[in-house]
Amino acid sequence: MFRRFLIGFLALTAAVAIGAGAGIGVWEATQSDDEAAETTEASPSTTPVASSDGDLTINEIYERAKDGVVHITTQVGGSDPFSPQGGATGSGFVIDQEGHIVTNQHVVADARTVEVRFASGEEFRARVVGTDPSTDVALLELQNPPADLKPLDLGSAEDLEIGDLVVAIGSPFGLEGTVTAGIVSALDRELTAPDGFTIDGAVQTDAAINPGNSGGPLLDGQGRVVGVNSQITSESGANDGIGYAVPAETIRKVVTALEAGRTIERPYLGVRMTDADDGAQIIEVSSGSPAAEAGLEPGDVVVEVNGEAIGSSDDLRTAVADREPGEQLELRVRSDGNERTVQVELGTRPTG
Repeated sequence: MFRRFLIGFLALTAAVAIGAGAGIGVWEATQSDDEAAETTEASPSTTPVASSDGDLTINEIYERAKDGVVHITTQVGGSDPFSPQGGATGSGFVIDQEGHIVTNQHVVADARTVEVRFASGEEFRARVVGTDPSTDVALLELQNPPADLKPLDLGSAEDLEIGDLVVAIGSPFGLEGTVTAGIVSALDRELTAPDGFTIDGAVQTDAAINPGNSGGPLLDGQGRVVGVNSQITSESGANDGIGYAVPAETIRKVVTALEAGRTIERPYLGVRMTDADDGAQIIEVSSGSPAAEAGLEPGDVVVEVNGEAIGSSDDLRTAVADREPGEQLELRVRSDGNERTVQVELGTRPTG
């Protein structure tokens, strides 16, 4: 059976014992079960000449972006060397001259210390500015950043087309500065975030992505970051040619909020769903959720939201995601051949 894996490279130690692994299982709250992926870019002073088809070569993309991609090592747990220790390694990329770095939330989760190493071999301590488990995005800030940082440019996943060239740079299995290339295999995939909710709009690629690539950039043919590599689908936990990146649009929105110190609040209905023939069928209602308080039950099929037809679970999830916490929704619900109208006040998505 194929499974989806977060791709931070986890190292657990107790005294001198060392192991490695990565993975998490979760479920969503407006909902369907799915996936994720990555990002990168370059310095104006090294801008190469584009090839005849408009794209840079893979080497040109790598040369443009490599100095802005970093290897991240974290430690968790206490300072007692005899207590259980742990940590993770992953990748990240510089986004500005002030020393801010984007990576995955699951790379730095519960980190006590964060160390960042550049392609030059220079190492710096970093602090976690903020994380968003609902999108698996984290923002770091270098302590005493160097003056010669090479930030990568954020592009747009919305401009991608299936078959476009994409390049991943990161540290798979700790092998820093590794570049792999492929194409955009699919767009608008859904991923399951570390907190169990859904990440929308993910980019699927066949570029080789492995544990340790987490948090690194997925680049387009012009060397712009179009996503942050986050997950793979695999039988073994290693690359099977199906990787996912959180899209640049999500990164831009989340990083702006984290940098400003804002808490990201998202609307919450509190149901698990599947597709029905002409609507979204509820298969589970979370206790104490807005859905439960409104009287929605497993087996109910939502066919309209505020007078707009609902044809699938995706339609209902999108209708909820487009609202704000506290907004009222009028749902038309079918159950046992009968229809009724249900008023729901959306809550705020839980963070734990």
